[in-house]
Amino acid sequence: MSRNLTADLAADLRTRIVDGVIQPGEKLPSENTLISDFGVSRTVVRAALTRLQAEGLVETERGRGSFALTPPSDGPSAAPGARPVASMEDRLHLLEFRMGVETEAAALAARNHTERQLRAVTAALEEFTASAGHPAHAMKSDFEFHRAVAVASGNPYYSDCLAALGQTMIAMPRTRLMTGVEHYARDHFDQVVQEHRSISDAIADGDEAAAAAAMRSHLANSRRRFKASARA
Repeated sequence: MSRNLTADLAADLRTRIVDGVIQPGEKLPSENTLISDFGVSRTVVRAALTRLQAEGLVETERGRGSFALTPPSDGPSAAPGARPVASMEDRLHLLEFRMGVETEAAALAARNHTERQLRAVTAALEEFTASAGHPAHAMKSDFEFHRAVAVASGNPYYSDCLAALGQTMIAMPRTRLMTGVEHYARDHFDQVVQEHRSISDAIADGDEAAAAAAMRSHLANSRRRFKASARA
């Protein structure tokens, strides 16, 4: 019986995360709240959270609680007055903004990068490639790749901008979160890896136009995938 209760609670929380009711970085209801709302034991709640942690949908920090996908940043993005990304419209506006900022950052990275900065871009790409099947890790390494490109631009305003946006700037379509669609999700993930690789290769080659085009294409594809996922 407890197994069914655990599965039911995990399924409910998973749906809330995937549908965006609980946003990336947002704190989940407390154990006591879940116990009260679902009429289950603390053991069931903890088992459900453990299951979601194993899927990469939830991370738990001692003394702080459990968070969807990734805990909120302690950096500039957590500053009072930061604009939240709370709706599909917000997410699409953010992607449009990123296209303008990150396309130029990629071009500058191709021109200005140091060897150390290029290694950081490559390392972030490798971390992202290795994160298949674990959405929370994928989100972190996806962000680190984009931040490494911004740092490689040589202009601190680009890297400061991305640091201020934080990890929740990364759009996570349902296909990268849902269980039961592994083949489709893997195809999606492999496509994103290839888009990142095109950006990295163009930066390494010092090709400003190609780097800008690869970044713009990647973010345009991200917008398309996000819109398609929201309609699913």
